[in-house]
This record gives sequence, C-alpha cells and structure tokens, in this order.
Amino acid sequence: MNGNTPYGGAPGVTEAGQPSTDVELTQDQRRALRQAVAGIVSRTRSYLPDSYTVGSELSYGSNGPTATVAVRPPAGHPVSAGFTPDLDDIETGLAADERDEVARGLAASAALQVMDAVGDGVKPTAR
Repeated sequence: MNGNTPYGGAPGVTEAGQPSTDVELTQDQRRALRQAVAGIVSRTRSYLPDSYTVGSELSYGSNGPTATVAVRPPAGHPVSAGFTPDLDDIETGLAADERDEVARGLAASAALQVMDAVGDGVKPTAR
C-alpha cells in the first residue's frame, strides 16, 4: 500500500509520511535536456571511428533528471558518464565547453579501453 500514495516512495528514497520529492520538468525543459544529451552523443561520435557504439539514456526520478551517455568500444569494457543537471542548468542550457569536455573524456576512455584490451601484441599493417 505504501507505493499507492504520494507520501511513500521506494525504501531509502522517501520516508513514510513525507511528501514525494519527484522533480517534474516542463516539456521545454525535457526537450532542452534531450537536445543537450544528443549534442554530447554526436560530439562523442565525431571523435571516434564507426566501430564504436555511442548511446544515451534519460531517466527522471526523485533526485531529478539523470542523463547517461555510454560508449561501447569494439574491444574492452564499455565506458559511461552520468550526470544530474540542476533545473537552472536545464533552463539556461548546458554550456558547450562542458558538453565538449564530457564527449572528449568519453572518447579518450573508450580508446584507452581498446588499447588495454589489445595490448602491445598488434603488429602494424603498414609502415
């Protein structure tokens, strides 16, 4: 019964008897967040070859919206970056330098995963 009321959330998220703290976004805020995350995805793709898969996920919960951008390299472990922007950041837009920093960091981490997985045993095919 606890989940049927606005006063009871998942254990550890909202205490019984307390109002839910879910943050509601307007359509414009959701659109702006989707565009910002899509920009990070496209910038990350621009730094990597086609053999890398880049994707994103948006979720909305009690702590507000959460965005995750992930890269699956052709070898090695996937890497991801997640962040929870403030409502002010959503309304003013995520800064271009912050989006670039996330994209560069993901691309570098994904390339490092491939280098770690392949090791030094690869012989160059050309001089």
